[in-house]
Amino acid sequence: MELTRFRVPPDRADDLLAARAGMIADFQADRAGFLGAKLVRVAPDEWLDIVEWRSSADFARSRAKGANLPGIRAFFDLIDEVVSAEEGATG
Repeated sequence: MELTRFRVPPDRADDLLAARAGMIADFQADRAGFLGAKLVRVAPDEWLDIVEWRSSADFARSRAKGANLPGIRAFFDLIDEVVSAEEGATG
């Protein structure tokens, strides 16, 4: 599991939600081991992205690619600050 907490100004929340579909589509097309994702708003300007990966190696390969496709880049460009990024496993 990938857990990334980040900040987006409240006035850009609608843009973030609109960009989400393109990011997910690009992940599905380009990221081996991507199983799904949930986006949770935890404060007016703070979000938690919970991304499920088949393996830690798949997650590492995805990170190495960065924002390599337009849908991913559009979503990432809306993020002002990454608060935390963690990796964990379900039990």
